[in-house]
Amino acid sequence: MKLLLKISFLGTNYNGYQVQPNKPTVQQSLNEAAKRIFGFDCDIVGCSRTDSGVHANEFFACVSKKGENSLECTIPMESVPLAFNSVLPNDIAVIVAKTVESDFHPRYDVKQKEYIYKIWNSTIKDPFGSDRAYHVPKKYTDEAVYKMDLAAKHFCGRHDFSAFMAQGSKIVDAHREVKYASVYRDGDLIIFKVAADGFLYNMVRIMAGTLLLVAQGKLNPEDIDFIIKSGDRKNAGSTVPACGLYLNKVEY
Repeated sequence: MKLLLKISFLGTNYNGYQVQPNKPTVQQSLNEAAKRIFGFDCDIVGCSRTDSGVHANEFFACVSKKGENSLECTIPMESVPLAFNSVLPNDIAVIVAKTVESDFHPRYDVKQKEYIYKIWNSTIKDPFGSDRAYHVPKKYTDEAVYKMDLAAKHFCGRHDFSAFMAQGSKIVDAHREVKYASVYRDGDLIIFKVAADGFLYNMVRIMAGTLLLVAQGKLNPEDIDFIIKSGDRKNAGSTVPACGLYLNKVEY
């Protein structure tokens, strides 16, 4: 058996999830916390490799003893989050813990992930949320947001998303199935929500950048179809900043 942690984190102070030499990462913080709790080194495998500055409302990580594929945890499951949270930084929280079979893999067993991208759409900046949403000071009309939503619907289905993949990526097969996608306004926030069976590097951020072109009147909603079929990164929008991106839900 292994230990599965459901966590959330604010990614502002981290160079992504995965351990990197001489850089703070979420995985490194979890490694250090686990060693303090269990008294030995652990292998901690995450459900995704989030980039620097990206946040997670829901993220899963498996804990096993280093070099082994299991972990004997004598701490009651309901007390495991308390144990981790007592030693983790304030911007990382363990929400729930449970045991899973040794052959469970938090990344390869994922069936669907949902991301959201937050745009702070106000002429006035938000000093409390500057690292939690992308500030676009030009106020978009309700019609513009509606067109963004129409455009987002064109992402749905199974497509080759090469046009929405970072240049230089080594991924051979860029086909992914988008389950649903939408854009809506919540006060001064514009939120882009998208779920798929998998995502390419920078895919959501490029999608969001392309939807902003729709809001600006530079693209029509139906132009998304052309961009997808072209497979050309140059036809899509810019890669918007990481600060607005959240891994929101993970389904197994």
